Amino acid sequence: MFAAERRQLILEMVRANGAVSLRELARVVQTSEVTVRRDVRALEAEGLLDRRHGGAVLPGGFTRESGFPQKSHLATAEKTAIADLAASFVQEGEAIVVGAGTTTQELARRLARVPGLTVVTNSLLVAQALAHANRVEVVMTGGTLRGSNYALVGSGAEQSLQGLRVSRAFLSGSGLTAERGLSTSNMLSASVDRALVQAAAEVVVLADHTKLGTDTMFQTVPTDVITRLVTDEPPAHDDRAATELQALADQGVQIAVAGAGASGNAGGDPAPAPPGRRRDVSLPGPRRQGPGAGPLLRPAAVPGEQPPGADRARVADLRRR
Repeated sequence: MFAAERRQLILEMVRANGAVSLRELARVVQTSEVTVRRDVRALEAEGLLDRRHGGAVLPGGFTRESGFPQKSHLATAEKTAIADLAASFVQEGEAIVVGAGTTTQELARRLARVPGLTVVTNSLLVAQALAHANRVEVVMTGGTLRGSNYALVGSGAEQSLQGLRVSRAFLSGSGLTAERGLSTSNMLSASVDRALVQAAAEVVVLADHTKLGTDTMFQTVPTDVITRLVTDEPPAHDDRAATELQALADQGVQIAVAGAGASGNAGGDPAPAPPGRRRDVSLPGPRRQGPGAGPLLRPAAVPGEQPPGADRARVADLRRR
């Protein structure tokens, strides 16, 4: 395929989806990520798209949000690995909240195997994934349906979360930076996500590497409130992602990195992963707990954490790879 043909196809994919990762672009045009990156730079110079680290978006990406059908086809292997690992941190009998998103939907499918679980969610897709789960109770918020991501938003959703207290919140978003934390492109979604955070003692963010270093309009979770980030391993040449991970770790965020082949053991302690496929980094630091709006629905033990002084080189190693 000639360069002009590749770039036209890349442009059509970005226009159709709003945002596309370099990995996906390279797969579709059947070339290397290095070549795709060069094409993306050329298209950005012409003002036809904007580069985001790990991918490309339409110009004005701060206000553009992809719909669910487009998002569901992006970084699917990475989302699967992230969901596998995130599920391994959930224990039997726990009460949690799960926000809307394609990655959290993948997580919900795995949570269906955790007995005695109570899941509070504003996502129809999360509820659907858990609807037939044995011994899993699903509690839905009220609110107005936002069709683009099948989520309940608005004052009804926020009011239904008042007085709620759970052990953990699992959230995704449009972008994540060490400076600003998790953000999204929609004001109503951001407001509900903030209410979900207020109900939880700990906050776990699920974000694939293409979202690292990306900042969007509305902040949902400041960095100092994020307890743990579950992400995938960025490409070896992606220094920006490794730098962002290190910056997050330096601020006390616990980093769990899973490769496409990593998997967790839902309902118990994290299962061992093949060497090089998973890294857990736990750096000590004050984590602000969500305000106590009420008692926990069910007490739950926190999974074993890394001891203080855990090896920062595990994050730094991502940059060297």
